Amino acid sequence: MAGNTSQPSIKRVWGIAKSPELKLTDEELHLLVQAHTGKDSIKALNKRELQTVIRVLGGMKDSVKKSERGKYRGGNTSTENQRKKIYKLTQELGWDKPARVNGMCRKMFGVSAVEWLDYQQCSKLIEALKSMVKRQEEKEGQDAGLQANSDSQG
Repeated sequence: MAGNTSQPSIKRVWGIAKSPELKLTDEELHLLVQAHTGKDSIKALNKRELQTVIRVLGGMKDSVKKSERGKYRGGNTSTENQRKKIYKLTQELGWDKPARVNGMCRKMFGVSAVEWLDYQQCSKLIEALKSMVKRQEEKEGQDAGLQANSDSQG
């Protein structure tokens, strides 16, 4: 058989570019080729430039696969809406770092992250956070009342 499968080829460039992960348009592929080789035409590329383009496309394809894989590892899918509520409550509390709520998960349930809580655990965490928000609002209300009293007396 003629043709070495390890040889870089224009067909291979197009195959990777049109793969389901990348779905590059003709224009996008040509822009990528120009950015990495300085040439406008894929046919004008030499062997080394073809290898460079194939390596770049392969890297792009791999990074897409990794990001898609990460989507599936986003925790318990049945608790997604509960987690949104948890993050909303933590914002109300002024918790800007996930480590705080994750620490609370560790203390309450022995689970290292919110994403791994089950439905019941999420419900308990939401109730605990609601109580904390309520206490914080009551405290702020009392502080405002004390402030108003001191202003009227002064």
